[in-house]
Amino acid sequence: MLDPLVRFRDAHSKGLIPDDVYDLVLKRFSITVDGINRIEKASGIQYPVAYVEPSLVLSANHSNSFEYGILFARTIPVVFEEKFQVVIQISAPLVAYGLKGTIHAILAHEFLHFLELIRKISKMELLSDEISGNLFESVYGDETRLFEPRVVFKDITLLNHITKKFPAGFRDYKLENKVIKFWADRNLPKSNIPLDSNNVKLSIESLAKIKLDSKFLTKIKQLEEKSFKIRKKRLY
Repeated sequence: MLDPLVRFRDAHSKGLIPDDVYDLVLKRFSITVDGINRIEKASGIQYPVAYVEPSLVLSANHSNSFEYGILFARTIPVVFEEKFQVVIQISAPLVAYGLKGTIHAILAHEFLHFLELIRKISKMELLSDEISGNLFESVYGDETRLFEPRVVFKDITLLNHITKKFPAGFRDYKLENKVIKFWADRNLPKSNIPLDSNNVKLSIESLAKIKLDSKFLTKIKQLEEKSFKIRKKRLY
């Protein structure tokens, strides 16, 4: 089993993470674990591998842009030695300064990305995924692709957290202010990634080698059909 804190512990041992922040993340990491267990119980599906990224992850349209967003978590496909796996990257600032409801909502949101990724892989739809030109377009595309949360999760409180945090893209000003004050302003580690690098592209060869559990795919198909019915009702 991968230690979800291995990169964070390593950054601390190298002096990149101060003791007070290290202790805070370790103390609050149980909230993340509880969130993952909660999502698994509410969905009946195992959560993908997750780890804590020891940096503040920022995304901008390009290197000289003043428009940027904080990515508190990311869903990343990994192909290693011809084996495919989905990994959820959780930023250390989220673990350190996020409220319980916020952390669980973000974890659930990334879980929906995971399901969407598996759906696309099963239908060979990842070869030419669109690239969004700005953060607003990215948010819009993000919201129109995901499975309906109430179809996936049988947990009313968790659904309320998702609804409040993601009405049209995630934004939590109190959390962002905390992260800027206690992380960015202290010059703790940052990672800057181009906005379009968060899109997924796999080769035909890689897709052809991916083997997915048939029962899992059946579950994905059922969730997709139920989500489609709900969205269809909204239109009429």
